[in-house]
Parts: sequence; C-alpha cells; structure tokens
Amino acid sequence: MPQPERRRGNPVTPAARIAAAITVLDEILSGLPAEQALLRWSRASRFAGSGDRAALRDLVFGALRRRDSLAAIGGARTGRGLMIGHARASGLELARIFTGQGHDPAVLTEAEAAHGVPELLTDNLPDDLPDWLRPAWHESLGDKADPVARALTTRAPVWLRVNLAKSDPAGAMAALAADGIATEAAAALESALRVTANERAVARSAAYREGIVELQDLSPQLACAALPLAEGDRVLDYCAGGGGKSLALASRVPRAKVLAHDAAPARMADLPARADRAGVHIAIEGRPQGQFDLVMADVPCSGSGTWRRTPHAKWRLTSAQLREVIALQAQILDEVAAKVRPGGHLAYMTCSVLKGENQDQVSAFLHRQPSFSLLHQQLWTPLDASDGFYLAVMKADAHRA
Repeated sequence: MPQPERRRGNPVTPAARIAAAITVLDEILSGLPAEQALLRWSRASRFAGSGDRAALRDLVFGALRRRDSLAAIGGARTGRGLMIGHARASGLELARIFTGQGHDPAVLTEAEAAHGVPELLTDNLPDDLPDWLRPAWHESLGDKADPVARALTTRAPVWLRVNLAKSDPAGAMAALAADGIATEAAAALESALRVTANERAVARSAAYREGIVELQDLSPQLACAALPLAEGDRVLDYCAGGGGKSLALASRVPRAKVLAHDAAPARMADLPARADRAGVHIAIEGRPQGQFDLVMADVPCSGSGTWRRTPHAKWRLTSAQLREVIALQAQILDEVAAKVRPGGHLAYMTCSVLKGENQDQVSAFLHRQPSFSLLHQQLWTPLDASDGFYLAVMKADAHRA
C-alpha cells in the first residue's frame, strides 16, 4: 500500500490510519504474528510518529478482540471488513473515511454499503470466541461465560503495583500525579493503582524509573497478596518469566529469600536491573537446590484470561496446543512438588479461565500427590478484577517423606 507523506510533522489522518490497519490486519489474518505485522508497518513507515503507531495498534488490537462480531457488521473477515465493522460500530461516517482519495481506503462497493443492516448492531452478534473452544468456555464459567467473553472484547486497563519497599500508596500516587498521571487505588488492594489518565506516560515517569511502581495487572497482584509468606521464608518462583511476581513478593516481605527460575533463562534477562531499581534482592537460579517454604508456579497456559491484551492469541490457539499445555502443566506440578518442604506451601497459578487448566488440573495433582491438601482456590475475571487469573494454594503434609 502506498504510504502517505508526513508533512511538517502532522499526524497521519484518521482515514489513513484505518487504511494502514486494513493492511496490517490482512497480514495477521494470513498468519503473520500481530507484533511482527505492526513492526513491519512501522519500519516501512518512517513518516509515522509515536501517536500514529499507538493509534494503529489500538485499531488493530481492537479489531482482533472483536474479530467475528466486527466481521459480521462489516460483511467480511478481512482487514477491510473488520475496519468497516469498526467504523459502523463506532458510529463513524463511512463516506468521510472510505473516500478513495489520497491515502484513504477505497469507496465502499454496493455490496459493502448494503450490508450494514441495523439488526446486526444488536446483541445478536458472535461472542468473539473460537468455535472449538465455546463448549469448554461455557463449562468453565457457567452463567458468567457470556459476560466474561464480552469483557474480553474491551481494552484492558493499566494497573501499577506500589513497591512497598520504597513507598506507600499515597506517596506513589503523588509521585505519579507530579508527572501528570492520574491513578486510583483498588478497593480490594490499596497498593494496586489503576491508571485513569495519561497511561502512556508511565514508563517515562520518575515514579517508574525510580522503582516506586511497577506495571502489573490487578489479578496477579491480588494473587500474590493472598500467598502465605513470612520473614525469612525461602521462596521459589519456578516459572518466573520476567519476574514480576518475584518482585511483588520481595517488595511485600523484604527479608524473604526469593529465588527466580525459568526454563528459558532469557526471559529473566531484565530481572536483575528491575530488582536493583526496586531496591530488592532476587537470586536467579538455574537449578534450584533444596526445599522451600513457598513454591510458586505460574505455569504456561492458554492465556485465555489475558486475551484483552493479546487478542491475536485467542485466534491462534488450537485444541491440540491446549492439550499440550495441560500436559506440561501437570508435568511442572509434579516437578515442583518435591521442592516444597514438609508443611510448606505450593501456589499454582495460571492466567487462564478454563477449568481444564485450573480446577481440573489441581484435582488431578491432588489425586497423584496425596501428601498435599488444598487450602483455597480462586478465579478472578474481568468482572471482578482485571485479567482472568487462577490461584490454588496447597499445603504439604508436615510429616511427608
């Protein structure tokens, strides 16, 4: 697609952004990963500023969250169909966008113009779930299945975790406000702050650079706050990834000895710098030795609870991949069981809302490992927290071998 010239630093027009979204979406729908498609457009579009790139990302991710419903409104499951659906659903004037002039999208065909019948703009639209997953989705969530599916079609809020090793919620909110970032504390956890204005400025703020706050969704913050943890405890974060939960626990109880491990150590590459910024110590372990008071396993999963943030993953997941990840979860649980000291705790976590990865997985583990007992479990969804997230806390028998 020919790219518009950037004149005197002016942003790309809204219509040209929609044209760009059409191109990027067609690449994604053809199988290119979303981030790769966006990066390709950015590299080919040096004229585009940060505002243009952010606006394009919002258009693309918004369309992927509602792929099937926007396709129904727009008349086709193509980049153009999704953007026509987006324009109709947003109440935009199509004639002013699809002009065919300059870098605007081509004028609507007669068939495209005739498709937008009013009855499509109702609740009788697809639920934006993969067809093969729908039965398991409804079995997992019951009467919450449809509301959760609808919630996952909206943009996710930005949440921050106050680093209690450096500040308190009031101090963090004041520091953020000094950089024009408005926040509000979560009712369920005052150290969790929702960004209500100027979210794109967080990474540039003094509060973030100085380690007063970290980006972390509300649901895992609630899960970390619910873990049994005391001064001097030896803690293993077995599937640490970027280390956000390790940092949360070290911030909560500074004298706990937190060790981070991941099967792909490169994922933890930024953790030492993040820990230094936060003013806490995290040990990185290639092969964790001995037993621990608390083992935390936030295992690989479908990511179904995070599909607001990674909507492309919703459409790329297959039933075979889900079966494979469930088998991997069981393997990891059995691996970490031996690392929990007698009387210690095992925290199993996923960012999934599916019963097969959560309650069923824990039930199967307890059947295989009768020396563990379930203390409590909880599933958070966008209806009561933010991302979908599951936690099960289990305790090892104090007298087990």
